[in-house]
Amino acid sequence: MLNKLFQQNAIPNEYRSNFLHLYLDIGWYGVVSGSTINFLNVYATRLGATGYQIGLIGAMSAVVTLFLAIPAARWLEKQKIDRAMFWTSVYYRIGFLGLIFLPWLFSDSAQINAIIAVTFLMAIPLTPLGVGFNALFAEAVPNEYRAHVAGIRNITLSITFMVTSLLSGYILNKITFPIGYQIVFAIGFFGAVMSSLHLYFIKPIGKGKTSLLTQPTPASTSQADSPRKLSSLLRLDIWKTPYRKILLTLFGFHLAQYLAIPIFPIFNVRVLNLNDDQLGISTALFYLTVFLGSTQLRNVVHRLGNKRTTGLGVAAMASYPIIVAYSHNIAIFYLASIVGGFAWSLAGGAYANYMLEHIPPDDRPPYLAWYNIALNIAVLVSSLAGPAIADQIGLFNALILFGVMRFLAGIAILKWG
Repeated sequence: MLNKLFQQNAIPNEYRSNFLHLYLDIGWYGVVSGSTINFLNVYATRLGATGYQIGLIGAMSAVVTLFLAIPAARWLEKQKIDRAMFWTSVYYRIGFLGLIFLPWLFSDSAQINAIIAVTFLMAIPLTPLGVGFNALFAEAVPNEYRAHVAGIRNITLSITFMVTSLLSGYILNKITFPIGYQIVFAIGFFGAVMSSLHLYFIKPIGKGKTSLLTQPTPASTSQADSPRKLSSLLRLDIWKTPYRKILLTLFGFHLAQYLAIPIFPIFNVRVLNLNDDQLGISTALFYLTVFLGSTQLRNVVHRLGNKRTTGLGVAAMASYPIIVAYSHNIAIFYLASIVGGFAWSLAGGAYANYMLEHIPPDDRPPYLAWYNIALNIAVLVSSLAGPAIADQIGLFNALILFGVMRFLAGIAILKWG
């Protein structure tokens, strides 16, 4: 099955290099995700971070993106998209290096604030990277191969995430705190360097520079024209297109998705009393089923289309927080990871292509900028609202509520997206 999936002789020669480096880019990013990203909130929780502080770690990135997404799209207009993505990835991933040295520089409480500050600074280059990568993907991968490439990228991410997560959990269980976390963060930084290296080799097909914005700001200095200039600058015309429904339904998806994110590490560590090895195994199981589901993504998308695949995947993601809430033993917790991974293989593998289907090929970054704004409003609201809701109704009830919201978000995509 995997030999058939990775078979290259059906891929034209001019696409193979891009596809290979897209696979290796995400593979190394899986190392980052399985180590630093996977355990950063757990580390902050073990340092004594509150739910509000865990939320702020996610919220900082969202705040920066809200302010910079549109300017980033305007900046990308003047850049070669491949070079811009490489350099912004380099500047973003330097932040992973700083995390290694935090225990040597700060007390436990000060480290929590430092993590929030580092996350804030990393978000500045992350904003154009987030806006532009989908545009680069669309330029580097023809439409007929996108589901194929997305599926293999999910598989590659799953494999490296699984291996790195298990290794990280083992290291953290065997090596004294916080040295174990410093080793894990160092592994993440190495993965970040290698990911950026492969990103360097991804090129737009037949293009040296992309024309990113096709509706220039009117050249007028009159007071009467200023509202029109502002509207053109912000590309408010996008909200008058059918893409508006995509933005609103994906906003609902991400809102429901991220509400639970600050709750999981607190529930897992302080309620379920899980150790780092168990957390590593759970994420490995999650990405094992992402891997298995991704091997069938192309067939599922071929039968259902990207919209229905996304909607069904999002609705199925409701299972994860609900099963976690009822995890009275480790076996049930592992079951949540297994079921949740299958759900994410559908939603995570299809929603970007579902979005790209509704974006004009010659005008992608402003559309993607508005998506990033919607995404980061959802992240910001969720990161702050999730802990606040949990404080009011309790962690268990909050996880059930957020699961129901995920199900409703999936239904909204199927009905209105």
